[in-house]
Amino acid sequence: MNTVELKSDLHSLIDKVEDTTILNAIRAILSKEVREEDFWDELPLSVQESVKRGMEQAKKGESRFHPEVMKKYDRWL
Repeated sequence: MNTVELKSDLHSLIDKVEDTTILNAIRAILSKEVREEDFWDELPLSVQESVKRGMEQAKKGESRFHPEVMKKYDRWL
């Protein structure tokens, strides 16, 4: 199915939907798809810095796998 056929098929399916919950969900998905800006810019600066630090630590091999961390702290969970 090419792009034109796929769009036509989607239009037909959407035209048949009466449930506003489903229509709102479709709208939300499509809005995110065509949105040009990234959520990164909406994050607080402190969160951006924390993520950047974590990425740098991972690049340097200063990270742990999830199961390793969970094993260490399992007794408190």
